[in-house]
Amino acid sequence: MNLAKKYVAEYYNPIDTVENIFSTQAYQFDRRNLNEVAVEIQGKWNDMLLFFAWEENMRCLHMSCLMNIESTIEDRSKIFELLALVNTELWVGHFSYWTEQKMPVFKHSMIVSDAENEFEGKISQLIDIAVKECERMYPIFNVVLTKGMDPKQALYPFEFETVGRA
Repeated sequence: MNLAKKYVAEYYNPIDTVENIFSTQAYQFDRRNLNEVAVEIQGKWNDMLLFFAWEENMRCLHMSCLMNIESTIEDRSKIFELLALVNTELWVGHFSYWTEQKMPVFKHSMIVSDAENEFEGKISQLIDIAVKECERMYPIFNVVLTKGMDPKQALYPFEFETVGRA
């Protein structure tokens, strides 16, 4: 590896790429420090906070998408049952529960290699997946976290597979 490539590989920060994606789309973002950036986006149901963190030693980029639904129920067993049921259906990432904020969050991390191709496209795809999953699951999380609905009952409409056209 020549010296220039070694320098770029050692000092590359994917947060710069994330920042570039949001700046080209005219989003307001907050570069909290060298290795963190946050951006608030308008979702279909509510605002969502996307947070990215770069862990240089592990060469790992972490993304969280916080859904703005504050839990009002005391029975946390419903929340954790819902998380278990929802996460079995995901191919990428997982939902978690941020206890301090009492809100659900979608999370995913990816290891970044030195020979990463199409990295900006991969990050854009990850953002798209996170937003779509949060929007798809928002009504379900909302009825369980604010109304205390049984998680299986809340997920019931998603169990039907649509066949054909009307």
